[in-house]
Amino acid sequence: MPTTLPFGNNFGQHPVLQMESPAPSIQVETWLRGEPLSSFEPGKVYIVEFWATSCGPCVDAMPHLMQLQEKYRDSGVEIIGVAASEDAPTADEARSNLDAWLTEKFSNLNFRMAFDSTGEMKKLWMEPSFSCWIPTSFVVDRDGHIAFIGGPTELDEVLPKVLDGSWRASDQAKAADRERIAKGEPKAREQALTKPIKARYRAAMETNDWKTARSAIEEGVALMPDNLYSA
Repeated sequence: MPTTLPFGNNFGQHPVLQMESPAPSIQVETWLRGEPLSSFEPGKVYIVEFWATSCGPCVDAMPHLMQLQEKYRDSGVEIIGVAASEDAPTADEARSNLDAWLTEKFSNLNFRMAFDSTGEMKKLWMEPSFSCWIPTSFVVDRDGHIAFIGGPTELDEVLPKVLDGSWRASDQAKAADRERIAKGEPKAREQALTKPIKARYRAAMETNDWKTARSAIEEGVALMPDNLYSA
């Protein structure tokens, strides 16, 4: 199953990010591979891929993304990996671990790789689009607007249609985006509600504050008795 991503406290403060929306900006801490990208260049198609080393489906998708980059490079396609969910005690350690992991596992990586631990990229891309899982692929069309949001396994079908200009006008694309939002929005709102409770619980467990931990559990059960642990 894909990895679930918790949402921040600013849920709902951004307009819904969907097909035809202007693509958000790229605001990352560090570019680990490739040249830094400050803005999307008109006329090019970008794939912004959110992933993590701890996510099995994300890692499995990497060779496929490399193949897509090689296949469509001359068509103006550029892939940007965004590692925004690395787990480590500090950002510096997470960055160092990711760099070493990439060197070991994908020394021949042929697309840009960005690292962000600030949560800014999630706030700009994942949260407003109700994207609750990784891997998630965002395709940015030649005019700087979102053409597709979904899984990397769908890119084989979608990308050629984006490149020939037929995707965004199709009934298939519109129906897929409506279905994606209908599925993702309830889960995203559920995660937004439970995230602060889970954060208090984890902090209390780390300090052996059993009273606070129990209080957090009781609050979570009262708020969402059926879905607390699946959020």
